[in-house]
Formats: sequence, C-alpha cells, structure tokens
Amino acid sequence: MSSTSSYRPKEVVDPHHHFIDTANNSFQTFLGKFLPNITYLPKDYTRDVIDPLAKVGVKMIGTIHVEAMPDSGVEEVAWVEQKMKTSSYCHDEQPHYVKGYVASANLTEDTIEQQLQQLVDTTTKLRGIRWIVDCVGKFENGTTATHAATTRHDGIDLLKSPKFERGLALLEKYNLSFDLQCAPIQLVETAAALFGKYPSLKVCIDHLGKPRKILGNDLLDDDGSVNPNLTLDETELKVWREGMTAMAKLPNVYVKISMLGYTCPGWIRSKERQQVVKSLVRETIDLFGVNRCMVAWNWHMSGAVSDSDGLSEVGPDAVELLDKFCWFFEGYSEDDKDRLFAGTAKEFYRF
Repeated sequence: MSSTSSYRPKEVVDPHHHFIDTANNSFQTFLGKFLPNITYLPKDYTRDVIDPLAKVGVKMIGTIHVEAMPDSGVEEVAWVEQKMKTSSYCHDEQPHYVKGYVASANLTEDTIEQQLQQLVDTTTKLRGIRWIVDCVGKFENGTTATHAATTRHDGIDLLKSPKFERGLALLEKYNLSFDLQCAPIQLVETAAALFGKYPSLKVCIDHLGKPRKILGNDLLDDDGSVNPNLTLDETELKVWREGMTAMAKLPNVYVKISMLGYTCPGWIRSKERQQVVKSLVRETIDLFGVNRCMVAWNWHMSGAVSDSDGLSEVGPDAVELLDKFCWFFEGYSEDDKDRLFAGTAKEFYRF
C-alpha cells in the first residue's frame, strides 16, 4: 500500500507556526529557559516551508502566527509585525504572509481585560488567544503530558480555575477565538463542560487533541534502535476518544491536524506507523467533519521539533508533510480537501 498520493492542493493555509529569537528578545526569557539561543525568523520559514511548497506548485496564501510562551504577548506580536514589514524576509509578491495572530494572554490575571485591549490596539490582525494549559500534575521534564508552560502556574490545571473562566468569557467581547492546547484527560474532565457554556466562543483544539506516544517511544532505551512496537496504547486512546467525542458535540469547537509526531514519535519512519497516524487523523475528521478540521505545519526550528515537540529526532519536511496529508485524505472530495487545506482555517481565523 502506497503512503503517498498524486494529488496536491493548489493553495494552502498554515494556521499554526512560530517565530523565535531567544538569543536577542528580552520578552522571551521564559522560553529561553527551555530553548536558549534559538533563532527562527520569517526568512527561515520562507526557506523551509513557503519556498519548498512553491517549487511543487503549492501556494501558501496565508499563515497564522501562534504565540510561543512570551513574557509579553503584546511585545511578541509587535516584534513579529516589525519583522514581517522588513522586505528581505518575504517575497515581493507576498510581502506579509502572516494574516493573523493567536497571541499570548494569561486569562487568570486581574489585568486580563487591559491586556486584551492592548493586543487589539497593537494589531488589526489579532484573531485569538492561547494560553497553554496541558496539565496532569507538576512538570516532570517532559516525561508526562504536562507541558513546560504550566511551570508558570506551578502545574495547576487552569481549566478548573474560576479566574481562567472569567478571562475566557471576555474573549467574545473582543471577537477573539481560543486555541486550546491541553491533555486528553482535560478534555474529558473539564474542557467539554467549560466550553459548552460559551457556544458563541470559537475554540480550536491544537495538535489533534494531543494523544501521547500511542506506540511508545520512537527508539528503544537500551540500544537506541527503532522501537518495533505496533500495539496501540488503548488506555491513552480511550481517554482521547472520550474527550474528542465530547468536544465534537460542541459546534463551536474545531481541530488542528498537526504535530503528529507527539502522538506517534517517529511516525515517518515506517508505513505501519504512518497507517496508524492516518487512521487517527481520519477518525478525528469523522468526528468533527471537514468544516471543523484544518491542517497545520506547526513550523519552528526544524521538521523534527515541529512534528514531535522533542519526542523524536526525525520528522517530515514541509513537502513530505503535505504529501502525507494528501495521502490521509484519499477518497475525500476536492471540496473537502480544499476545506482541510485552506477553507476551514480561512473561515475560523477570519482571513
């Protein structure tokens, strides 16, 4: 069975990527604790994503820059705006491919409304807010689903916080969406009930809902060889399915098909692993429908980091990922593929 497709879309949107400069930006000191002296700028994204896609006949018609744990969401957005206005970073025919921002704002803070107003005043392209909340306990250096970002609030599950909900409720006032990055158990325990209370607030679940390492580690611990396991972690998948099924019942909730190497580290290594990922992607689309699903590249630093968030040293390049998406979507109509590659993202983020 081939794991490629002859089809490629003419146009795509990337609704999730990051620019980073922890070597020089004073507002990225928190991120710098985990990624010291890392620089990834618009010219790098152009080189790694836009140009390779263009060479195979696929035009990137726009992107959404998503926050990368800055100390100040306002400063991060202003910095990206300034970088994108520098002509050397983009092609002449597409001088500013970032069409919108999902900015950082701690919804629990007493000053959240002032922060949201500052962000709105900073750019007309503000589309949403993200504050990473993956939390199953204290951060243990990446050995659990708890994200490093939650060390900002000592491993507390903010989805259970009344202050967080108060801030969340303000997003509708400013016509902003919320990007939800959390662990599957949080979808089950809290998220479905919480976001069900705000049917007018558009919510996008990041990274397929983040089922974690469903075939185990990419490499074996003892000798570093490729893990041959093909037995699925049904316990992890049961929780993920329960959470995603509950969220899919909410018509205001969407999903990004991205960072697939977090779900299955090293999935690109074998057809068997790729088939597992394909099945989960199609299961997600079956739950939410093409009108509430969008692909994303999540690009920053490298293909491996973008794909797995550090769980594997391998990952697809931009064109390989495009072709895997096309293979995942075999049998779908042209209109459905257009929604997945561009239409849903354009609608959700109001291009």
